[in-house]
Amino acid sequence: MHRLRTTIAWLRPMTASQNAQSLSLGRPVTLGAGALRTFQPTRRLNASVAAEPFLSGTSSNYVEEMYYAWLENPRSVHKSWDVFFRNANAGAPPGSAYQSPPPLGSSAVGLANAQALTAQPNVEKLVEDHLAVQSLIRAYQIRGHHVAQLDPLGIMAADLEPTPSDIITSYDKLAFYGLDESDLDKVFRLPNTTFIGGRESALSLREIIHRLEMAYCQHIGVEFMFINDLDQCQWIRQKFESPGAMQFSLEEKRTLLARMIRSTRFEEFLQRKWSSEKRFGLEGCEALIPALKTIIDKSSERGVESVILGMPHRGRLNVLANVIRKELDQIFCQFDSKLEAADEGSGDVKYHLGMHHRRINRVTDRNITLSLMANPSHLEAVDPVVQGKTKAEQFYCGDTEGNRVMSLLLHGDAAFAGQGIVYETFHLSDLPSYTTHGTIHVVVNNQIGFTTDPRMARSSPYPTDVARVVNAPIFHVNADDPEAVMHVCNVAAEWRNTFHKDVVVDLVSYRRNGHNEMDEPMFTQPLMYKQIKKQKGVLHKYAEKLIAEGAVTRQEFEEEVARYDKVCEEAYARSKDEKILHIKHWLDSPWPGFFTLDGQPKSMTCPPTGLAEEELVHIGNIASSVPEEDFTIHGGLSRILKGRAAMVSQRVCDWALGEYMAFGSLLKEGTHVRLSGQDVERGTFSHRHHVLHDQNVDKRTCIPMNHMAPDQAPYTVCNSSLSEYGVLGFELGFAMASPNALVLWEAQFGDFNNTAQCIIDQFICPGQAKWVRQNGIVLLLPHGMEGMGPEHSSARPERFLQMCNDDPDVFPKLPEEDFAVRQLVDCNWIVVNCSTPANYFHVLRRQIQQPFRKPLIIFTPKSLLRHPEAKSSFDDMLPGTHFKRVIPEAGPECASPERVKRLVLCTGKVFYELTRERKNRGLEDVVAIARIEQLSPFPFDLVKAEADRYPGADLVWCQEEHKNQGYYDYVKPRIRTTIDRARPVWYAGRDPAAAPATGNKAAHLMELQRFLDTAFNLDAFAGKH
Repeated sequence: MHRLRTTIAWLRPMTASQNAQSLSLGRPVTLGAGALRTFQPTRRLNASVAAEPFLSGTSSNYVEEMYYAWLENPRSVHKSWDVFFRNANAGAPPGSAYQSPPPLGSSAVGLANAQALTAQPNVEKLVEDHLAVQSLIRAYQIRGHHVAQLDPLGIMAADLEPTPSDIITSYDKLAFYGLDESDLDKVFRLPNTTFIGGRESALSLREIIHRLEMAYCQHIGVEFMFINDLDQCQWIRQKFESPGAMQFSLEEKRTLLARMIRSTRFEEFLQRKWSSEKRFGLEGCEALIPALKTIIDKSSERGVESVILGMPHRGRLNVLANVIRKELDQIFCQFDSKLEAADEGSGDVKYHLGMHHRRINRVTDRNITLSLMANPSHLEAVDPVVQGKTKAEQFYCGDTEGNRVMSLLLHGDAAFAGQGIVYETFHLSDLPSYTTHGTIHVVVNNQIGFTTDPRMARSSPYPTDVARVVNAPIFHVNADDPEAVMHVCNVAAEWRNTFHKDVVVDLVSYRRNGHNEMDEPMFTQPLMYKQIKKQKGVLHKYAEKLIAEGAVTRQEFEEEVARYDKVCEEAYARSKDEKILHIKHWLDSPWPGFFTLDGQPKSMTCPPTGLAEEELVHIGNIASSVPEEDFTIHGGLSRILKGRAAMVSQRVCDWALGEYMAFGSLLKEGTHVRLSGQDVERGTFSHRHHVLHDQNVDKRTCIPMNHMAPDQAPYTVCNSSLSEYGVLGFELGFAMASPNALVLWEAQFGDFNNTAQCIIDQFICPGQAKWVRQNGIVLLLPHGMEGMGPEHSSARPERFLQMCNDDPDVFPKLPEEDFAVRQLVDCNWIVVNCSTPANYFHVLRRQIQQPFRKPLIIFTPKSLLRHPEAKSSFDDMLPGTHFKRVIPEAGPECASPERVKRLVLCTGKVFYELTRERKNRGLEDVVAIARIEQLSPFPFDLVKAEADRYPGADLVWCQEEHKNQGYYDYVKPRIRTTIDRARPVWYAGRDPAAAPATGNKAAHLMELQRFLDTAFNLDAFAGKH
């Protein structure tokens, strides 16, 4: 360590040759490209020997000891020494800095006056200079990253910004602080906001600048001074400023080299064997693999047992091979175009697949589970899914602080800056019901997005600036310096495990090939790729460095390379024996014990979903009470609870109480229920009230659902942030972790699913087909034409139905006794529109009772929440009852079906408008109305039975949605298939339109009356074919 010389450095005489040499070293040395830029810690002496009468021989050691004592405590030395040291530090020549003490017996007042006259101006200068130095230190801490050498190619500033004026890139910039070259060898006491001194409390200005350069302006750029927590800032300063912070043992360096060999040679092996295949290789950022392994090692050392990863396609195969430790032959056989698919579903390309693996971490010798989530090409879409699964695993193992389970997200630079879901995911990071207690984000910064230059791809200096909104520190690092990468990854893992906050590692690298191996990047980035072609690989640069240091020999390096090449060749030979491609070998979220060993449901039956009456009464009583003492609720809520109690005594339930019955019964049976979304605690329409608020005590709440039984499962109900894409992705991930939980996401209004369409289209709808991954997520989408305008009217059922995988032209050939269950097994998701609270109750319970998991889409009502006729008797919820896929006509029409002239089929709320209109017209005997409650999979068997009951009746599909929306295009061909196209299926509903609904109330009512007229005009379709 550089030793302070303080006053001695200023005053000790030098020979003429030494003086000449010091003058020649007074300027910074210009180094070659890529070399470290720093200042030389030299000193310049101008004082003559005559001016230093007391500094000859061994006296200098005595003076130095005195000076150290003065630095620690100015009062610990004699006043004359105090004056001398102050004057010398303030720039006074040594001769005038020294003042002889007064003769014995002279007036002490005279000495004090003399000191004051001499020292006061120098003290002011001293204070000014120290403040200037503190400002300089702070400038490096804030903006040093702007001049760090981050780009391995050396052709672009990673921050796209000009060099800051307050960073000392040349000595003339000292003037910015009121300093000049003559101050470089002055010694300054260090503030407590820096750790560059180590054990030393003062350094020369030259050494201060040198150490700041080494900490903040080399291959690591640290952004952290925007963090508003002093302890966190101090922690980061210590990690990067302390002398010797980035020192590694011989064993660590050899391990790092071995990991670089695996990362690099894996990509080279794939390139040799499959040069014309897309694989989205990692060339140019090979340091990613040791980076991830370092994070996992350090986290495992701190007690983490499970790491859940999400990443885009670049480098995915390398991560699977060298981080998750997927068998190499299983990866290599994915390149075989002749391999047959064995599992259900359509599968996915190799660079989208996930993996789940439990193994021993070789560094810590502890078990660790690694799960890489499967994901689509929609970059960043997997981010909230990973967070949700991480939260679920933490929840199920009681990890309330994130000490055992953590998430690790990889990003591309262009996507991290450009995709809004990144921001949505960050904003979940500190919310009580969504936090995963810190995520480590690793950005593979290729400095290019497909073909787009960073200057056209973002407005912010860095691609990582979005992370600043949650006070996440950002560590930029030159990915061609593996040791610097290892250091920042160690710090990032320690940060997450210390503060449980997000942190970002920005690996500034390049992409050796185009966007994929078939792409030609020279079309759009000619200069960049000319430089890349000249760029020596990072493995060879690091190997040469270690060989020069003597850490490894060239023979050891070459043997390690040959050893890994042999491993790859042997795996390649084994991969030739694979004949069948098993997608289930790539499952990222296994559910042990839920399926049979070959992944099939354990049965093909779904037990009845009804409950004993005493259970219904017990849950109803909880729903209508306040279980905590001295808890004051709102007067309006008291009326609602009394209304619930009255319903329980009358053995009926409305929509909110039916939901309460379903949730409460599942909780009592040990099934966790989690309801999430915007305003779900109260309910958008003020009907739910699952969280009660004390009117007199701030933040005091009560959740009656958690008072069902002593041994019940916990109930989680949480208002989300105003996000759909992020929150739905989060809940999807939560539902992925275990089949034994009912996880629901409720949109504030049904059309809010628009902004979550990516999660719906890419994960929920095709998830099982692509990745053999079942999921029981429930979407509650309020839907209905209520005359309130085009917004918030339609949940867009036509979109969900269009994505259903049942064939409209084929009547399923399934055994009659388990027709319904087998249909559910074969479908990709279930779409229902319930018209009664009892059916809503049953479909929620069926979601858990059935021996498999499918996403459930429920179009929930708005006006029916308080509709006097939309109530169900307890009789419809007792043991032996179940979900009704179709609710047939139960009125007088059943007595004489031959008299029925029209069968109106419908779904949802419109049923109540139809029955009211039929009663007003007195057509109960001639018009039958049947409700299709389960739209998909389509209940072919029950619709056929209902149509066959009325052989002489017209078939009319009635809906309140416009003809080009809603259900008509889905149900018409299926009804036609059901009746073998023997009769036409007529339409009664609104005409085609671009908007979901009119904004005019009168127009709404007129449209309603018009389609009701069509539905009940028995001659409306006469003469039509």
